[in-house]
Amino acid sequence: MKVLGIDEAGRGPIVGAMVMAGVMGEEEKFRAMGAKDSKMLSPRQRERLFDQIIAAAAAYKIILIPPAEIDEAVLSKKHNLNWLEADHTAEIIEELKPDKVIIDCPSNNIKQYVRYLSSKLSYQPEIVMEHQADVNYPIVGAASILAKVTRDREIKKIEEKVGPLGSGYMSDPVTQEFLKRHYEKFPEIFRKSWKPYKKTLDGKNQKSLGEF
Repeated sequence: MKVLGIDEAGRGPIVGAMVMAGVMGEEEKFRAMGAKDSKMLSPRQRERLFDQIIAAAAAYKIILIPPAEIDEAVLSKKHNLNWLEADHTAEIIEELKPDKVIIDCPSNNIKQYVRYLSSKLSYQPEIVMEHQADVNYPIVGAASILAKVTRDREIKKIEEKVGPLGSGYMSDPVTQEFLKRHYEKFPEIFRKSWKPYKKTLDGKNQKSLGEF
């Protein structure tokens, strides 16, 4: 049986892409190497496991979803972030063609998410959809590691162009300061549909009106 694990990284930050990854292979191989939820590992451990996972995988796929595509989904009246993630989940499934897929569910409504995902597929594999699947299944943990390492590498690439920006999450003071200083200079790296960006932009516009 061909088993596929799928997870994402970077769903919440205001800077950079969301990354989705799918890993297909023998779950025991990933368990033996220590693959688990990427949040339970140090950056060094994740980097070490990244190449091991790719070597052990029967197949894998990584997708980067840029800020502009995220904004389009969030601002749409018919779409949202969950459906965007499901669309790319379907893309991974359609390319790798597993018999069974285990997915870390981003939605509170698991049944609705499964229905939507199933509607996007040309065939129906066995679907295991759970919260914390990245904790419970090593193959999903492996996918979370590929996604997280890829996301971190993308942030480093951005920093090489724009300077230190922190983690990209608004809980990070470095990211907060970077947004205030550079939201106009580097608009393409920000998720403009996020409230902190809109609030920063509104504050700028109000300041400009006050100058008249």
